[in-house]
Amino acid sequence: MSDFVHLHVHSEYSLLDGACRIKSLIEKVKELNQKSVAITDHGVMFGVIDFYKEALKNGIKPIIGCEVYVAQRSRFDKTKEFDSKIYHLVLLCKNNKGYENLMKLVSKGFTEGFYKKPRIDEELLKKYSDGIIALSACLAGEIPKAIMANDYDLAKEIALKYNDIFGNGNFFLELQDHNLPEQKKVNKYLIELSKETNIPLVVTNDCHYISKEDSFLHKVLLCIQTNHSIDQENKMEFPSEEFYLKSEEEMKSLFPNMKEAYENTKKIADMCNVEIEFGMKTILIILKINVIKVYTKNMVIIQIKI
Repeated sequence: MSDFVHLHVHSEYSLLDGACRIKSLIEKVKELNQKSVAITDHGVMFGVIDFYKEALKNGIKPIIGCEVYVAQRSRFDKTKEFDSKIYHLVLLCKNNKGYENLMKLVSKGFTEGFYKKPRIDEELLKKYSDGIIALSACLAGEIPKAIMANDYDLAKEIALKYNDIFGNGNFFLELQDHNLPEQKKVNKYLIELSKETNIPLVVTNDCHYISKEDSFLHKVLLCIQTNHSIDQENKMEFPSEEFYLKSEEEMKSLFPNMKEAYENTKKIADMCNVEIEFGMKTILIILKINVIKVYTKNMVIIQIKI
């Protein structure tokens, strides 16, 4: 069995961006002899239950997560000139408390922070960090963006901030290689940053489709999302065909000298243990509902207290 675990995966519920259908995703994970896999859709948790059930049914350990959008300022700030920029951050649930907190974060991203995207902010992360592991995300993450802007000191400051929010051992710097020159630069400084701060590294692949051949399908999805045709020159598309669910051997070949960062994928998977029970009582507890009333023609016919 493979010891590598994919911790950055966008399913079909990353609407018009992820092309990994959940059933096919789990089938591919089994084919690759991988024991676990995460779901980290953009800003939403729509696919969590389907993913959780399908994974368990096939003997795969499900890791529940989300790649959230973090506001540059407060989630309540919604001015075009200052708040159009957002950062990505990957959050994974360690336990049921983390699952509860991630649901709160994602919900508040819509109800309080929505501005083009469902956004959260530093205040919410501090309040709901318990039970959550965070990864620094792709090139759209706050730390990679600081590195690409040639501001290493800022990148270090941000890394230490997130390490403080989530606690030692719960924040990881994410190494990715999709054959992009920007990532070569970012990876170099992330490794240096890890040595300087003792914040651990982890290897991921930003999976938006299952097989390399699916890259064209993903281009079509992006064209639908951005209202472009596939033959337009200025259409939005990913800069390589490497955003797929790779095997252990492929991932090891990308980072042959980063054994610990590779092994940290399994370490994180072992740390993540969410158990979802299905039934009315559990749903009510999760939603913090104390009293449920059922009405028929404006008359209460049953009242349940938890």
